[in-house]
Amino acid sequence: MFRTSLLLLAFAALGSAPSGAQKQGYEFTSSATQNPLVELYTSEGCSSCPPADRWLSGLASSRGLWTDFVPVAFHVDYWDYIGWEDRFASPDYSARQRELAADGGARTVYTPGVFVDGAAWPGWRRAGAVRGEGRRTGRLNVRVDGLHVGVRFDAADETISRPVLHVALLGMGLESAVKAGENRGRKLQHDFVVLGLTSVPLSGDGGSFAGAATLPAPREAADRYALAAWISARGRAAPIQAVGGFLPAI
Repeated sequence: MFRTSLLLLAFAALGSAPSGAQKQGYEFTSSATQNPLVELYTSEGCSSCPPADRWLSGLASSRGLWTDFVPVAFHVDYWDYIGWEDRFASPDYSARQRELAADGGARTVYTPGVFVDGAAWPGWRRAGAVRGEGRRTGRLNVRVDGLHVGVRFDAADETISRPVLHVALLGMGLESAVKAGENRGRKLQHDFVVLGLTSVPLSGDGGSFAGAATLPAPREAADRYALAAWISARGRAAPIQAVGGFLPAI
């Protein structure tokens, strides 16, 4: 009960930024070319995942953060059975990884697994940065006022219909002292962790779409928060356009 109350208080603080910021809101806008969404699928119960976690955390110091790529870490639950229950994991995130794998023709899912714009990307071990293909997909604008997230997407392809907006609340500076499983005795550090995810359909036609969502509540409190938002076609997991940025410090 005490832990839950602390989380609610932290989220209440996030939703009530300083008065000047509250009036102005926070706005994130992509370019018209595709801004890659970098998805790491990881687990605290996986002994081979810490190097990938460190790699993703290292992207926080990249000059291309948010403008050239948007990183997110989805913690999966399919390793919980081997002794350590990952507090950031969700079966929904495991399901998303399976959807991406199925769309890309992969036979299985694994951790650590990295996807860039919906396609498996094993090159993360050799690359310090992420490069998109430069495809024109459209401009995505996201405005955050308290817990309200307003969105406009002007698609480059006017044949797109009924797109879906996904909004993720990300946690930075997270730590876990693992007491069981493959990482027993290790202190793991995480950034860009998806602490909440919501998806809503957008309305519009002719390539112009708009909609709104509520910023998802965090499952765990973090030192700092960020937002990642992306558009996908209905029934598909692969992103079309993404944008993100840090939310005000609490």
